[in-house]
Amino acid sequence: MVLQHKKVAVIGAGPVGLTFARLLQQSGVEVHVYERDKNQHTRIKGGTLDIHHDYGQLALEKAGLLDEFYRYSRPTPERSTDQDGTLLEENYPAEGHLYDRPEIDRNDLRTMLLGHLDPGTVVWDSKLTSLEQPQDGTFLLHFENGDTAAADVVVGANGGMSNVRKLVTDAHPEYTGTVVIQGEVLQPDLHCPDFKQLCGQGNMAAIAEQMFVFSQTKANGALNYYISFRRPEQWIRECGLDFTDKKAVSTYLDQLFANWNPAYRQLFSATDEYTLLPMRRLRPENWKPHHNITLIGDAAHVMPPFSGIGVNIGLLDALYLSENLLNEACRSIDAAIQAYEVQMFAYASKAQEDTAEAESSIHSEKRFDEIRREKR
Repeated sequence: MVLQHKKVAVIGAGPVGLTFARLLQQSGVEVHVYERDKNQHTRIKGGTLDIHHDYGQLALEKAGLLDEFYRYSRPTPERSTDQDGTLLEENYPAEGHLYDRPEIDRNDLRTMLLGHLDPGTVVWDSKLTSLEQPQDGTFLLHFENGDTAAADVVVGANGGMSNVRKLVTDAHPEYTGTVVIQGEVLQPDLHCPDFKQLCGQGNMAAIAEQMFVFSQTKANGALNYYISFRRPEQWIRECGLDFTDKKAVSTYLDQLFANWNPAYRQLFSATDEYTLLPMRRLRPENWKPHHNITLIGDAAHVMPPFSGIGVNIGLLDALYLSENLLNEACRSIDAAIQAYEVQMFAYASKAQEDTAEAESSIHSEKRFDEIRREKR
């Protein structure tokens, strides 16, 4: 095995990095995961994740975690509504397919993965600031807290703005033309009962006026939602919105949704926290020569969430990279990494194309006209 007596450093304790670490530890590989969060109890922002049976679940199965994943996750109904608040469609997972795409809270997924790693695997409060690769091939990692670490292999799994990426490619994530305002309501039954009735107990999507609203119900009943719309990149700098000022953002959204059912605006007034998320895409191409280092997950191929495939592609990365590194047929670490990257470039590029198509369709005037015709 090419990793025998080698130290592997994974940068980022998201689901992809932790799954990759688990897959290596099953074969006795020495691996540490370096994470900027203060500790494992740091709250993770964001909505629920749907892990597909033919993508992400393959990695969890190989990691021996599928049964436990089913205990943490839940089959989730999905609704489609219009801007008037009319229920257009509601789908429940069919019997026999309940766990094809179950949803799981991000914190629950992290808890599950951490529970199956050796004690001390994750080194918390370790934000990577720089990375050196001396001539002997051993990497030297520097962290914001002043600590350093050495590793023979480095895997960047620290998201779309990864600072590991510069050793692999000169490419930078590009703005797609879409912005997302993310909101969270901790007590929706109390503070936005009309919207809660509209969205039910699962996921809800609405498309109108070239805007997309998507809400998710977490395990504790809280709501996470996303509102997406097209804007030029300079709008991000010039809109003048302070996203820590909940009232200002709610007022802006009220104006944006003036033609929508009041239940949507009730959602905004109930929101506990807002985050602005410019959508970015990094095409997995034109990587420069690199030695004993690679990227997985969003660090390799960040993409918007409009086809719901991002984390699943990242989990495939963890699966295929670990399989290649543990494959006795691979004669070197670089050969194993190259074999993985060839695979990843193919399926990640397809996922990028599907996501770009979905993003364009969701926010197109044509889509809006089609919905209006259907209502008539």
